[in-house]
Amino acid sequence: MKTAETVVLFGGTGFIGTHLAQYLLEQRAARRIVLADLAPPRIEAWTALLQEGLRAGLVEFIASDVRQPIRDARFSASADLIVNLAAIHREPGHEAAEYFETNLRGAENVCAYASAVRCQRMVFVSSIAPYGPSEERKDERSTPAPETPYGISKLSAEEIHREWQAAEPERRLLIFRPGVVFGAGEGGNVTRLARSLVKGYFAYMGNRQTRKAGGYVKELCRVIDFALEHQERAGEAVTLLNVGMNPPPTVEEYVDSIRRVAGIKRTPVSVPRRLLLGVSYPIDAVARALGIRQPVSPVRVRKLFRSTDIDPRGLRELGYTWQYSLDEAFADWKRDKPEDFAR
Repeated sequence: MKTAETVVLFGGTGFIGTHLAQYLLEQRAARRIVLADLAPPRIEAWTALLQEGLRAGLVEFIASDVRQPIRDARFSASADLIVNLAAIHREPGHEAAEYFETNLRGAENVCAYASAVRCQRMVFVSSIAPYGPSEERKDERSTPAPETPYGISKLSAEEIHREWQAAEPERRLLIFRPGVVFGAGEGGNVTRLARSLVKGYFAYMGNRQTRKAGGYVKELCRVIDFALEHQERAGEAVTLLNVGMNPPPTVEEYVDSIRRVAGIKRTPVSVPRRLLLGVSYPIDAVARALGIRQPVSPVRVRKLFRSTDIDPRGLRELGYTWQYSLDEAFADWKRDKPEDFAR
């Protein structure tokens, strides 16, 4: 990646944004990094490089809500690269309107800011959700068929970014559709999987061979770097790439890899799918009535045995070389944040 004067990361203090900022610092790829987000930067052991960048003035945090027009005077009057990571993505967990309010309005406001500061390069981190549920393998040529508010909002946001690019031919746009992204600070499904294995309460439910597209967060950072360089060389106006392990791992492969890295000897048991799904309905109903947030819902249970078999065909065809295997990714995560694998 060529060194940029100013890189603005919207959603920059989130999980991916924090890792990307640290990657940019490691690569000395930006003289100034702006983290625009609602929450302040994370102060944890694994974010030491980011904290150093903040103290040195190489990184700046600006409290910003992408749902509102971006007019803060603290923002730079110019930007060499804008990365839009801002989104509501937890599903389930939000009302349908919230996905559209943040993901669509945010896309509109970020693109308006990019136009105002005459930025010519933009990265939009979308999702595999626009492909919709299917047991068939999908790649970048597959027709999107989203069925959820989140998937629909992400596909619509992609179009908003495409319209920004089309307004001026010299603009360059990268759209990434990652599967589940995991690593230190994720706190989502893969973190819960690791902790459930370590604590001994994980159980299969007929989903051993269910494929789950996903990849390590540091691999995603490398992919962004690789794709920016490719686009510069090829002169492509718009590049769309799926991001994840090659090929997408099965649930059993995730489990076996975590067991090896964490040194877990016990073998997970299997629970009938129908039993867990049946139990999830009354638990969810009672929790809703009492206003309690809990992880057992029919929607989440169904997602556990529904494949997301998304193929990173585009990266293969461009000659990308993956750096992290599953074992290497989990081992690196463990070094960054060992408490996620602690018994």
